[in-house]
Amino acid sequence: MSDLLRAPAELKYAEELDWLESIDDGPKPFSWRLSPKMVRLFILGSERADGLDREVSQKWFGDRSFVERSIVTLASDRGLLLIGDPGTGKSWLAELLSAAISRNSTLVVQGTAGTTEDHIKYSWNVSMVIAKGQSRESMIPSPIMTAMETGAIGRFEELTRSTSDVQDALISILSEKYISVPELNSDGNDNIVFAQPGFSIIATANSRDRGVNDLSSALKRRFNFVRIPVVTNKKSEAEIVRFRTEELLRRHQIELDVPPTLLDVLLQSFADLRASAAAAGSDDEKLESALSTAEQIGVLEDAILHSNFFGERALTAHTLATSLVGSLARREPEDLAILNKYLHGVVEPRGKEEGGAWPEFLEGGRDAIATLS
Repeated sequence: MSDLLRAPAELKYAEELDWLESIDDGPKPFSWRLSPKMVRLFILGSERADGLDREVSQKWFGDRSFVERSIVTLASDRGLLLIGDPGTGKSWLAELLSAAISRNSTLVVQGTAGTTEDHIKYSWNVSMVIAKGQSRESMIPSPIMTAMETGAIGRFEELTRSTSDVQDALISILSEKYISVPELNSDGNDNIVFAQPGFSIIATANSRDRGVNDLSSALKRRFNFVRIPVVTNKKSEAEIVRFRTEELLRRHQIELDVPPTLLDVLLQSFADLRASAAAAGSDDEKLESALSTAEQIGVLEDAILHSNFFGERALTAHTLATSLVGSLARREPEDLAILNKYLHGVVEPRGKEEGGAWPEFLEGGRDAIATLS
């Protein structure tokens, strides 16, 4: 696992999952590896009241009701659709659910404009078809078909980015729970792949993609919707950022402290920019960035890596501001003008009033804007 750039959750937390499975005496739906209560505990972490011999770390930060509703949905015969703004942790929650339930989170289809029915059903090994003809041996199952055959969780990322033809094909899978293969002989049902107990689909969709390829009412009826809101609670957001940052430091074996004051500056900056975006009268007055928690983590990671490789191995407010401007300024001159207005209208007076890291943050932001202008 140490040789992997990014290990899937079932490998990353394999030892913890093994331990939870060994002490789990709760009822398990279908072929689930863990009971619903243990799935929730794996994702949200343990509490003292759980009375466990060891601590289970929290891996997803959000309202427990979202996790519980997701688990209940997967124990039914309906699909689960996680919907929300970019960077709200939908894909990470889907991965954790799949890892805890099936011990396999890699049965994934990525929805794009180029996704076809073959990607969610099956395709053919052309050389084998030429040599031996069409058979189950020469068929290449999609990740969704593999999930059906093994009674596992299949994942469909960015569902609304796929075309209506692909979405329609998904309706029959969710409704009938089988895939027909008309190219094969019908004797003995060899031309039908039936879903095994435990099969379900977790799909994700960005609420900002509304209008790209809207879901049909028929497909909507086959999903339970769980809407994941943007994290606005400062304490929760700080926990998420800290959790992800610690992972980065461990992965790169970096010994570098993130001062709490600089984390506060980052959190406050994003809160300010979100408030400004909410009050903006037009899209031109808003940053193109979604200002999500994920983007906040990206800003901090960029600043940490820059400090480690090119700085004095200490995170500074100047480097943090440079990273923020570099990450959020995607349109020129619109985004630069918005960030410049923020620095002069909010950061400058705050620096004069509060001092601390804000004056250096202001200087770093100005330098970055001057470089990009």
